[in-house]
Amino acid sequence: MLSAGRDMAAPSAALRQRRAAPGGGGPEAPGRAAGAAAAAGAAGGGAVPPVSPGTFWLTRIVLLRAVALLYLVAFLVAYHQNKQLIGEKGLLPCKLYLQSVKKYFKGKINLDALSYAPTIIWFLDWSDMDSILDNISLVGLATSAFVLVTGCANMVLMAVLWALYISLVNVGQIWYSFGWESQLLETGFLAIFLCPLWTLSRLPRSTPPSGIVIWGFRWLIFRIMLGAGLIKIRGDRCWRELTCMDYHYETQPVPNPIAYFMHRSPWWFHQFETLFNHFIELVVPFFIFLGRRMCIVHGVLQILFQVLLIISGNLSFLNWLTIVPSIACFDDLSLGFLFSSTRGGVKDQVVQMQARQAAGEQPPLGYGRCIRQVVNISFGLLIAYLSVPVVLNLLSSRQVMNTSFNPLRIVNTYGAFGSITKERTEVILQGTSSPDPNDPAAVWEEYNFKCKPGDLKRRPCFITPYHYRLDWLMWFAAFQTYEQNEWIIHLAGKLLAQEEETLSLMATNPFEGRAPPRWIRGEHFKYKFSRPGGTHASEGKWWIRKRIGAYFPPVNLQGLKKFYEDRSWPYPVRD
Repeated sequence: MLSAGRDMAAPSAALRQRRAAPGGGGPEAPGRAAGAAAAAGAAGGGAVPPVSPGTFWLTRIVLLRAVALLYLVAFLVAYHQNKQLIGEKGLLPCKLYLQSVKKYFKGKINLDALSYAPTIIWFLDWSDMDSILDNISLVGLATSAFVLVTGCANMVLMAVLWALYISLVNVGQIWYSFGWESQLLETGFLAIFLCPLWTLSRLPRSTPPSGIVIWGFRWLIFRIMLGAGLIKIRGDRCWRELTCMDYHYETQPVPNPIAYFMHRSPWWFHQFETLFNHFIELVVPFFIFLGRRMCIVHGVLQILFQVLLIISGNLSFLNWLTIVPSIACFDDLSLGFLFSSTRGGVKDQVVQMQARQAAGEQPPLGYGRCIRQVVNISFGLLIAYLSVPVVLNLLSSRQVMNTSFNPLRIVNTYGAFGSITKERTEVILQGTSSPDPNDPAAVWEEYNFKCKPGDLKRRPCFITPYHYRLDWLMWFAAFQTYEQNEWIIHLAGKLLAQEEETLSLMATNPFEGRAPPRWIRGEHFKYKFSRPGGTHASEGKWWIRKRIGAYFPPVNLQGLKKFYEDRSWPYPVRD
């Protein structure tokens, strides 16, 4: 695989050498030309000569910084929201989850328990779970910020980031149950093997980027895109009828303002979008295997496609994350424009290293390099072995998406929007101070979430790559029942108690500065975009809605006491 990677990154070099005239009148071999140019540039003190194709020193820097940026966002989301979602007083406390796992495995923290939920939290003191969650997030934030700013990383730092995030994912329950969590872990695992073991340098000369790892990233983007395309073709018939985009912008989990206008595009444009989606996901991935130039074309198309998705919706950091493995389609020559051409800079150092290599200089094959080659080959064999069930899943007519076949989530299946909801429904939480919730005169006041639709006049938000986990789950809850989402009743109880931490997840509290509500209820509505320039839009409304019925009946704090006790949830206390 390594030799194949080199051949595809720098094709036809040997062919051009053979065509050169014996007397030197023909074109010069690229490697020697680069060496001569570098030597001439160094002697004359002029501009840095161009980088040659076929190496990935600069690619590694861009990849590591991109991975660090995504870790930074993920740990920032965790720091701001984990206490409210899985902390001591969270909607689904992770301590209770770990206790139930431990109980299932006969009260022991053994290999089976660790395999079921791999997390370092098993080995920590659970007496202050909020501090544990905060500290994991803060260490992750600091480490990822260091890699992002400096562009330097080693295997230890990247392994720490991976271990910290998998520790959160495996106690995050439904809040961390989506495909981008596994995708970040797989991407982060690949990034570990891009780095030297200890050295902190942007250009660790004794550890050149492994072609096997570069192909690991390419294999990842191939599976992501092909899996997404196949799940669509095999799933909702609207993908085959080219009508899915008629609904997508309006019914996606968290629309943004651009989606409001994209929804009103003509039918032929929506059909073109769907065809273009199929081309990008089902045809373009194979460009990776067609040589250097087509691999670069693949990378350009995939990145542009993800940018379009970022512009048209708030899909967490999913699309940003999908850009990362596409970077591996570009070699140093392709990414040279991102780096300064000043003397002594990173780009200049890469040119000098390429010149020395072209001149026949090779670093000594010491003990460390031999170990590294063994590690790289072992890594490639591991990825190949773990890919077997993933490939079988891709070929299966019963394909499943966003699934892991191993507890460490190293190689996973991916996919998105295999089915499209045709109507948007929303759960609206309302509170009242009336002693009787059935009183027709009772005034019900609405809570608004950070980003999900609620207030008809509130402009859709633009938050990507940040992510509001509660808002996302409310979208799923709206086309299920509250019995399937018991946490929503837990949320209602916390709003009744006006717990400050829970209220920090909300955009508005209609009872702020007043006595808490006596009752909370959930109402079910159908939402649609207003028509730009229409009557509702002229009134400042982005949405129009129609009541479907009650989602859950009015509840009060006293009436929820047994509900909390049965689930061992801490009873909400009014702050």
